[in-house]
Amino acid sequence: MKIVAVIGAGTMGNGIAHTFAQNGFTVKLIDISEAALEKGMHTIFTNLERMQNKGSITAENKMKTLSNIICYTDIEDGVVGADLVVEAATENLDLKLRIFKKLNDYCSHNTIFATNTSSISITQIAAVVAHPERVIGMHFMNPVPIMPLVEVIRGYNTSNEVTEFVMNLAAKLGKTAVEANDYPGFVANRILMPMINEAIETLYNKVAGVSEIDNVMKLGMAHPMGPLQLADFIGLDVCLSIMNVLYDGFKNPKYAPCPLLVNMVNAKKLGVKSGEGFYDYSESKKAEKVAKQFL
Repeated sequence: MKIVAVIGAGTMGNGIAHTFAQNGFTVKLIDISEAALEKGMHTIFTNLERMQNKGSITAENKMKTLSNIICYTDIEDGVVGADLVVEAATENLDLKLRIFKKLNDYCSHNTIFATNTSSISITQIAAVVAHPERVIGMHFMNPVPIMPLVEVIRGYNTSNEVTEFVMNLAAKLGKTAVEANDYPGFVANRILMPMINEAIETLYNKVAGVSEIDNVMKLGMAHPMGPLQLADFIGLDVCLSIMNVLYDGFKNPKYAPCPLLVNMVNAKKLGVKSGEGFYDYSESKKAEKVAKQFL
């Protein structure tokens, strides 16, 4: 395997592209938006600069990584010749199904299709391609170049050969692969998102304030980041989307998203990316100032 196509130049997509390119793969980074591609490449450059300044890579490593990435705005051109396609588009089922239908038309019958979805059914995505045994989940963690885990999710029809190949591929990227079966939220988000939702419920019920809830989890449970800060970092819209997948998938009221989470998403208070969530990021990207509505 030499050529990897990555669809989506956002936070996850550019991180995945960076990781493959740094490990010697030719990466075709695809996004319909030229602005998104420019922003994604700027992020990759900035992250490589930071790594060089810390001494973890050389200037030669940085330039080689950048030279391994080619950008495309047309999906058909971008996936030609790819041995693996990693879809990292927005967490929206209809969008992902449209992308995979195109991959089915444009790629060879030997190409492996992976999705970076954090909660959507691999089996449902695979149902729109002619060879569902080639479809698998590769759920990277953010920030991709740093976080060591890849959650590898088998769809109902994913073959043993594809699963073994992707597990070994993750190891070549310096990651630890953990295999999971295809149920809503898989492992990571089935455990993480209800905890975040419960932290929001705790705030909603006025049990404690934002910083107090986060400090309990950081200082008492040894979490590196409090759940409300983590929700802001992930994006409250993403948190809500995953909670809805869990709720729809299990039909269990324990997965119902907190009304406060729903209201904040409707109000476009999405966390770091919007400048405000549970914390105010207008002056700093760090969670140092609690948002005014929670004071």
